[in-house]
Amino acid sequence: MQLTILNRVERKSFEHMRCSVAQCLEIVGDWWTMLVVRDVFLGMKRFDELQAHLGIARNVLTQRLAKLVDAQVLEKQAYQTNPVRYEYVLTDKGRDLWPVLTTLRQWGDRHAAPHGPPVEVEHRACGQRSELVLICSHCGERVEQRDMRVHRKHAHAPTSTTTEPATALQPPEAQAAHQPRKKSAAASATRSKRTKHAARPEH
Repeated sequence: MQLTILNRVERKSFEHMRCSVAQCLEIVGDWWTMLVVRDVFLGMKRFDELQAHLGIARNVLTQRLAKLVDAQVLEKQAYQTNPVRYEYVLTDKGRDLWPVLTTLRQWGDRHAAPHGPPVEVEHRACGQRSELVLICSHCGERVEQRDMRVHRKHAHAPTSTTTEPATALQPPEAQAAHQPRKKSAAASATRSKRTKHAARPEH
């Protein structure tokens, strides 16, 4: 069995990074965290249930649950008074992670499940097995990455509606269109000669 030493790895905090993806990872990016959230979605709300299903060390589970409660992703609710015992339920903020969890599962089904998806999801309304797809909230059309244009808000004015195009999430051909054209060395040399010739006084 290969042992992994974790105490030598210093985790980088994304707290000061102005990026919504980074801020999401700041809360749920640790090992085990999304699996804890997954199991709570599946109805496992009590500490012993989570620990038994995940096979996680009790101290690690305690840390992950405490962090999720501090981040208001989970909420503790007492289900027993003598002694006091708690179960963990999803808040509105926690339930908003369901599309994230679903996208991770679908990615894993496509790219990391050589023997096929371990579970299938059925839409209760129609009774059919289905996958989630992204649609435009304005027109209802299905969208993919190449259909979207990203605009980055200026850091110095977070409430401003002024935006500038960001090409990081656009296809390569779209990114190329935004790149400044490089001047060739020959063109620069020709331009320099013309300037020197024009500057000579007439005799």
